[in-house]
Amino acid sequence: MSNSSVSTSPAKEKKIILLSPRGFCAGVVRAIDVVKIALDLYGAPIYVRKEIVHNRHVVEELRNAGAIFVDELDEVPSGARVIFSAHGVSPAVRKEAVERQLNVIDATCPLVTKVHLEAVRYAKKGYSIALVGHSNHEEIVGTMGEAPEATILIETPDDVSLTNFPDPDKIVYLTQTTLSLDETRDIIAALKAKYPNIQGPPAQDICYATENRQIAVKAVAPLCELLLVVGSQNSSNSRRLVEVCQKAGVPAYLIDDKSEVKPEWLSGVNTVSITAGASAPDNLVEELIAFLREDHGFQAMEEMEIKEEDVRFTLPNELSDGAIRLHSITNAMPAGAKG
Repeated sequence: MSNSSVSTSPAKEKKIILLSPRGFCAGVVRAIDVVKIALDLYGAPIYVRKEIVHNRHVVEELRNAGAIFVDELDEVPSGARVIFSAHGVSPAVRKEAVERQLNVIDATCPLVTKVHLEAVRYAKKGYSIALVGHSNHEEIVGTMGEAPEATILIETPDDVSLTNFPDPDKIVYLTQTTLSLDETRDIIAALKAKYPNIQGPPAQDICYATENRQIAVKAVAPLCELLLVVGSQNSSNSRRLVEVCQKAGVPAYLIDDKSEVKPEWLSGVNTVSITAGASAPDNLVEELIAFLREDHGFQAMEEMEIKEEDVRFTLPNELSDGAIRLHSITNAMPAGAKG
């Protein structure tokens, strides 16, 4: 009787595809810097209305440094210093801050401010505003507050059929900065079908970082079996990344950090892609990579860069002079005294 041998093919190499760009956008970097610089300049406590950015880890770090996060301004002592989050606020909130004599530092992302200014400008010209976005998002609440009497919120293409603007020839659409490109495209198409003369903003409102991260996800979807998006559940742009990947037919999950990865997601998966929402710090991505390598055998890694980002925003006027002074004082100190 002859000996028979069973040939086995080598196990397929497990690989991580790390997407770039990912993580912090310029508006988030600016907002976090605002809180840190304010704490350095003025000391704790510094009050922050809402989460400065939508990330649990970032908020917790700043809370430990002395920032106090509140939901509304009536929780801030009269005359105290308060920071407005990157998502912006309505004129009513600004008015309340003045009435309560609060020292305001405005960390609103300049791209969100752009949408606010567009709403004001078009409303003054007598236009109705179709505002595309999600009703529970702080950015939409702030933008609608700029011209509430002229604005109608559109969340889905089906909402368009329910609209009835007073003058079909004087309508403009504006959008939340963190939406899905595809989702927005469908809603705008529905608006144009019903209102052929509708106008849009001179440049699209969707944030460059939102767009770049979604394009990267679309590019990697055919190359991976699973996408992990690092970001918090209340981060709109992070949730959109999951949706974009799922729409391409690839499983995707949103996780705050490595502790939320479920082993069954990785079962039978040889190629996993990783990205991060615009408010997620990169150290969480690094921890996730180490976890996948050490605990699940994903030893190979390649970085897939879709587009280089070099956008930077200046600090708010309320902080810029103080930050320069602080920088000068720190640099003038002996090396051993800088901690």
